Amino acid sequence: MSELSNKQIAERLQHLTTLSIALNDIKNVKVLLERILQTAKNITNADGGTLYRVSADKRFLEFDILINDSLGLHFGGTEEKTEQMRSIPLYLDSGEPNLEAVGAYAANRKESVNIEHVYDTPLFNFSGMRKFDQFYGYHCQSQLTVPMLDHNSELVGVLQLVNSKEPFSHQVQPFSMTDQVFIEALTSQAAIAITNQELILQLENLLESLVNLINIGIDEKSPNTGRHCQQVPKLTMMLADAVQETDEGALKDFSMSESERYELWLAGMLHDCGKITTPVHVIEKATKLQTIFDRIHLIDSRFEILRRDVELQFLKQQALHGPSKQLSREREDKLKQFELDRTFLAYANIGCERMKDEDLQRVASIAKYTWQDSQGNPQTLLTDEEVENLMIPAGTLTGEERKIINNHISVTIRMLETLPWPKHLQHIPEFAGGHHERMDGKGYPKGLRGEEMSVQARIMAIADIFEALTARDRPYKTGKTLSESLHILGKFSLNGHIDPELFQIFVKQKVYLDYAQQFMDSAQIDEVDEALLPGFSKPQ
Repeated sequence: MSELSNKQIAERLQHLTTLSIALNDIKNVKVLLERILQTAKNITNADGGTLYRVSADKRFLEFDILINDSLGLHFGGTEEKTEQMRSIPLYLDSGEPNLEAVGAYAANRKESVNIEHVYDTPLFNFSGMRKFDQFYGYHCQSQLTVPMLDHNSELVGVLQLVNSKEPFSHQVQPFSMTDQVFIEALTSQAAIAITNQELILQLENLLESLVNLINIGIDEKSPNTGRHCQQVPKLTMMLADAVQETDEGALKDFSMSESERYELWLAGMLHDCGKITTPVHVIEKATKLQTIFDRIHLIDSRFEILRRDVELQFLKQQALHGPSKQLSREREDKLKQFELDRTFLAYANIGCERMKDEDLQRVASIAKYTWQDSQGNPQTLLTDEEVENLMIPAGTLTGEERKIINNHISVTIRMLETLPWPKHLQHIPEFAGGHHERMDGKGYPKGLRGEEMSVQARIMAIADIFEALTARDRPYKTGKTLSESLHILGKFSLNGHIDPELFQIFVKQKVYLDYAQQFMDSAQIDEVDEALLPGFSKPQ
């Protein structure tokens, strides 16, 4: 076997240099491992190679990739794996290190094994390799097995090359010591790169787990909000994908890399993390009078006192003046009016989109009824605080409660801005913190206008609103139908609330329908006449 020429050595160094650069750029572990094995084969002119990685419990070498040029085989990596390639145990049943299999030997001893003629050596059990050769009609002659050790000399895996070929004659030859040195240098670099990639993945998994932990905490406070935290990122990504696909309009050049997509998804998961500080009684306020319990029952009790007083007054009058149709009629009229008023207050206690002016006036009028407490003191039927709650014009929250719940977005921003986000995730606070801003600058907490907001934040604003409109699990409302939700969203696109360009894409690309079919109750999915939607220009 001839010595390597300076040109060949230079070529190998070039392979190593190219791989070293690639190791820092390739983020997909499967692609990374495949590149490592291919480079090792190229450097040594090997006909085939196999890469194993150590299992999480450190007890096995798990098959990852096999490539053989003569046989045209490529298993694992970016291709399908095969059941023929089995894991190699690093320990025997007795608990002793496995030194019978050459891969396990290299792993346990942390040293390379270079074999000139595989089947002539009695040192190892090659039964698995013999089965491979018999099955494929192949003959493994020379073999180089190198452990992959990271910077802490921890085992990452094992790289195994077979049948080095002479560059010109293509005859199988042993792997040289130069081959071994180059492959040991390559596996050292590769092991560190793999370890770094795994560390990055572990950190990403940890980050995602912490995000889920926050959402679990919110979910425990309010199961309704917890679902919202899961659905908004899904709808956000669906709309973001639709925007990327559009080829017209102001957003035709919008695009995101995989890293930017991950950033947006994570921001969606965190967009309401500040709600972990919001009091439960505010988040879960199903009726206007609800605090720890719904105080409408206290008002019902007062009506019973009013009814009692009318009955007592009637009996006294009847005892003094005898039976009277007029007294009976007055009694019945008052009792009937009390029941109508009681029913009305129960209705007024339920949140709605907009309370009528006459209903607001009726609450104020009913509030003036008086009753006597146990001390004989006159009391109005409704306290000032109860009147304030029952006269909430929309929804179930008072002005102060609305401030409390709106504060969650300021808390979200403060929480996210305290974290040392890496460069590729640094926009998360802005994306997550901007979903309550409006195009006309009337949103909160910063009052940003459309041009001051990123496209991602504007996308999330639509996802947040649409999910809230269609959600069936809110304590204060029922989920709206698809057409009702789109009608409201269309009005928002006209009044400066949401981005009209994004609304066009949301409807035109049928994002609303994809979401509905996946996540909405079938009873809510009604026919949508897009031509009748406010703010939507149907394509000709």
